[in-house]
Amino acid sequence: MKKIEAIIKPFKLDEVREALSEVGVTGLTVTEVKGFGRQKGHTELYRGAEYVVDFLPKIKIEIVVADETVEPAIEAIVKAARTGKIGDGKIFVSAVEQVVRIHTGEANEAAI
Repeated sequence: MKKIEAIIKPFKLDEVREALSEVGVTGLTVTEVKGFGRQKGHTELYRGAEYVVDFLPKIKIEIVVADETVEPAIEAIVKAARTGKIGDGKIFVSAVEQVVRIHTGEANEAAI
C-alpha cells in the first residue's frame, strides 16, 4: 500500500477528484494549505500599499491505495491538475505499513 500526497492549485480540486474516481479511488482527504516552491510568492496592492504574499493557497490531497493503483492514480492527478504554468504542484508517494478501519476493524487492503 502507498500513501499519495498531492499539492495542487485550489481550482483544480474537482477535476482531480473526478479523475481519481475514474481510476477506482474511493476516498480521499483534502486539506487547505499554504506554501511556496519555485513559484515563490507575489506582490499585491492593498489600499495603496504594496505587500508581499509569501505563502500561496494550495490544496493537499491524501489518498492510500493498493500498490497496483499507484501509477494510474498519479497519472490521473497529473493529467487533471496540470495547467502548464509554474505552481501546478507536486506529488509525494510513501509506503504505508498498516491501515485499520475503525468502524469494522478491517485491516490493510480490506480497509482501503
